[in-house]
Amino acid sequence: MGLLTFSLNLTLDGCVDHQEGIADDETHAFYTRLMDEAGAMLWGRTTYELMESYWPAVARGDEEAPPALREWATKLEAKPKYVVSSTRTDFPWTNSHHITGDLREGVQNLKDATPAGVLLGSGKLATELDRLNLIDEYRLLIHPMIAGHGPTLYHSGLPTTRHLELLSANPLHNGAVAMHYRRAH
Repeated sequence: MGLLTFSLNLTLDGCVDHQEGIADDETHAFYTRLMDEAGAMLWGRTTYELMESYWPAVARGDEEAPPALREWATKLEAKPKYVVSSTRTDFPWTNSHHITGDLREGVQNLKDATPAGVLLGSGKLATELDRLNLIDEYRLLIHPMIAGHGPTLYHSGLPTTRHLELLSANPLHNGAVAMHYRRAH
């Protein structure tokens, strides 16, 4: 069984707005390494639609992009992508799959079928999966800024506090810190 690893950018005040944060070669290299290590990506509909609105065009060469972004787009194109959605059923982007039915069962089956692990990149979906005790690790990139607005990570709350074990904390040259945690049991 593979691990479900939640990974996201956030500011010091917990803002997870995709427009906040440092988008540079170092940040993209960090996420490219995470994606390379994972066997599949997992998103909610909103994140999927955000990603599909840009990255396939970069992979095709229809959008101008620096080499690090083009590398990310090409690898993302090839990576299996799983989407949880109750409002959309058609996911035409290459290697995209819809998880239907019971959320716990669908995500557990994905973990079981993906020995290299699954990389989760959606904040709202992470809240639901954390409520179901399905997230094993957290790879958060904390950006050196205070956004002063939302959305924020886990803004709808969890039933209990999650205790985590720090596996590593690595500062990037741009001032962000890559935090790697495992759920403490």
